Amino acid sequence: MKTTNLDNIYGTPGLDWASVEDRLGAGLTQAPEAGGPNRHTCWLATVNTDGSPHVTGVGALWVDGAFWFETGEGTRKGRNLARDPRCTLSVATHEFDLIVEGEAEKVTDRPTVAAMAARWAAAGWPTQVDDTGLALTAEYSAPSAGPPPWSVYCLTVRTATAVGTVEPGGATRWRF
Repeated sequence: MKTTNLDNIYGTPGLDWASVEDRLGAGLTQAPEAGGPNRHTCWLATVNTDGSPHVTGVGALWVDGAFWFETGEGTRKGRNLARDPRCTLSVATHEFDLIVEGEAEKVTDRPTVAAMAARWAAAGWPTQVDDTGLALTAEYSAPSAGPPPWSVYCLTVRTATAVGTVEPGGATRWRF
């Protein structure tokens, strides 16, 4: 991992990646008024066929050093990722604003899909694995996810940038 302190103006210290990971591991609630600022929406940006960005909110989880999310394969983000897995995901916490860049891979390992379904269910979204064992289903999801089944994706982080939002502030980039 290469760490770069991006603050060459105010002299603030670089942020610590282990602290960022600890905070992400504590969870990112999407319930209104339950996080900061007021909640934690993860924003996923994918690449449209014409090269322009497509940005949408997703319910992502931080597990084992990666962001995990789900979507229907027929959604724009699902089609974009099938064609070009490069994407970014951003989230604001109380302590920092974070942007990660990398590639999202559709998960085709049944035990992993089941483990992620259990994690989302434990976090309050009553999802389960569908009959194929390769996707998720539930009574409801975000309308932007499209109809079930929903494929699980793992975003492997290549680069991350965080801006501290509490004292002492700072801005840091990590390359993995």
